[in-house]
Amino acid sequence: MEIQVSRTICDLIPGFSVGVIEYKDIQVGESPQMLKGRLQLFQESIYFDLLEKNVTDLEGIKEWRAIFKTTGKDPNRYRHSAEALYRRIARQNYLQSIHSAIDLNNFFSLEYQIPIGVYDSDKLQGNITLKIGGQNEEYTGLNGRTNNLANLIISADELGPFGSPFVDSDRTSVKEGSKNALQIVYMRPSSSPESMQKMTESLMNMFTQIHGGTGTYRIVGC
Repeated sequence: MEIQVSRTICDLIPGFSVGVIEYKDIQVGESPQMLKGRLQLFQESIYFDLLEKNVTDLEGIKEWRAIFKTTGKDPNRYRHSAEALYRRIARQNYLQSIHSAIDLNNFFSLEYQIPIGVYDSDKLQGNITLKIGGQNEEYTGLNGRTNNLANLIISADELGPFGSPFVDSDRTSVKEGSKNALQIVYMRPSSSPESMQKMTESLMNMFTQIHGGTGTYRIVGC
């Protein structure tokens, strides 16, 4: 599938890039104990770090808050997904295991302080565009609510919007039994091209180590 970033995003956020990973023939199921253990220990480490600093002091969190503000979305009302995870941990409301794909997504999102989306590519149709959401665009999110997408960065296929660094849609969610997936890694624009490549490849390798199948990745941006 083709994935492109809209001119509007590029004009607002020079250097905007996403890592795109496509997986084939994977097996999504209960997370291995290794992943569950690492996710739990990492959350405990983050909690103690946050006793001495604010979530908004973290560089990755801060940079993505600025992106929301640039596109016209109040970051105090609409927190990007990585910030939302950190705020849960600060309250000791630790993330519980859901399944292997979501758990790994959360682990890398916490490690790099960036939003990451994972989608069942069999539920996607046609090519994908990353753009700024319009006033009347919305979808039912994984949070169980109808989410207005105005002024958010969104991913849309031929059927409409399905993903955002705020919250993803229920329509394209990965579940146990999903066989093919697409991952969108919302990079920090300040990151070097080399670090973007390295991080995306690292995520892909760990994903296929856990889920089997094959993966291909690329960096798409302005």
